[in-house]
Amino acid sequence: MQTASKKVINGWAMYDWANSAYNLVITTTIFPAYYDAITTTKTGDAVSHKLQFLGAEFESASLYNYAIATAYFLIAIISPVLSSIADYKGNKKRFMQFFCYLGGLSCCALYWFQRETLSLGILCCILAAIGYCGSLVFYNSYLPEIAADEDKDRISAKGFAFGYIGSVLLQLICFAFVLKPELFGIKDSSFAPRLSFLLVGIWWMSFAQITFARLPKGRAAQQNKGNNILTNGFKELNKVWLQVKQMPVLKSFLLSFFFYSMGVQTVMLAATLFASQVIGLPTPKLIISLLIIQIVAIAGAYIMAKLSQRFGNFQVLMLVVMIWVVICITAYFITSEMQFYMLAVSVGLVMGGIQSLSRSTYGKIMPETHDTTSFFSFYDVTEKIAIVIGMFSFGLVQQLTGNMRNSVLALIVFFIAGLICLFITLQKEKQAQVINLA
Repeated sequence: MQTASKKVINGWAMYDWANSAYNLVITTTIFPAYYDAITTTKTGDAVSHKLQFLGAEFESASLYNYAIATAYFLIAIISPVLSSIADYKGNKKRFMQFFCYLGGLSCCALYWFQRETLSLGILCCILAAIGYCGSLVFYNSYLPEIAADEDKDRISAKGFAFGYIGSVLLQLICFAFVLKPELFGIKDSSFAPRLSFLLVGIWWMSFAQITFARLPKGRAAQQNKGNNILTNGFKELNKVWLQVKQMPVLKSFLLSFFFYSMGVQTVMLAATLFASQVIGLPTPKLIISLLIIQIVAIAGAYIMAKLSQRFGNFQVLMLVVMIWVVICITAYFITSEMQFYMLAVSVGLVMGGIQSLSRSTYGKIMPETHDTTSFFSFYDVTEKIAIVIGMFSFGLVQQLTGNMRNSVLALIVFFIAGLICLFITLQKEKQAQVINLA
């Protein structure tokens, strides 16, 4: 197949520009910092992060981790059915729009989130995550339809680069009135971050219109009129699973992706609360450090794409996972702000690279098919279940030990498992190449 026109490619990448504002402002910087501020109680020199929710007592960070895990669990359950139906009907764009608006409106509703409305905040947090992840199922599935194999790494990296640039631009806008509210006549300390959440929703839904205007509707898979849509959805899923089982390289890669995603996604989602509660980084410096991560990640995505062209995707992914292991070990021991900044640069370098390269690698090794959404739903469900386990484990270890450093150290197990599976995947790929040449 031929790669789509530049207009379509840029339109596809613009969705990363649109929704990455959620990923940076809501999941990474301002929202976690705001959540930590309103759920922290100070009595003299004593600081407490405990709060009541639904009649039970939680550490604030653990409750946040559980909420995110719940969101990803729900999307893992519903996305396979929705994506299969979208493939069957050929209307993946409509599903993508639905989840985009669900996420965007939920971000807007976070404007009313304060300590007294904790339940509203947790609910909107969950719904926004579902909207974000749900739309990505359909967004990612467009990649094999618009990019030839030789262009997948480059175009995948372009999407992530657009996302990092767009999110940083909105972050800088929010950064201005969150850190300098007096310049804008803002006297309520909670107003500036809440306004940021509102802007994220508007930004997300507005720029997504470029994507929706340029992307094709989607190609319908061959229809079986003897079954209803829901039945065909499950049948499509089963058909994909049967194909995956017959493809050793693809199956092994999904297993490795499952393990290292537990670590990668958990680090990304928990980094803010770790920096705030463990390192004691004040909010202004915290936001700056996380901004650094996003900027460095732009370069990281392109660097990994270039390295993969020279050394191969699996080899580069193995290197990146090993770097993640070192990052987790280092995080356990750091105590100063400067050490955290140095670690943030390292995280940014491999964060964009591993996400971009994982997506394009999967797009390369999956079979040519019209059922791209169903295949990418497997990829997304694998990642979502990994996040559920990773976030739940992270929160549970902290809840049991009272020390978030132990949670970070526990993530090493996931990365090592992913590294071993990547090595196995590489061997299976070499065996497949030998068989094909014979």
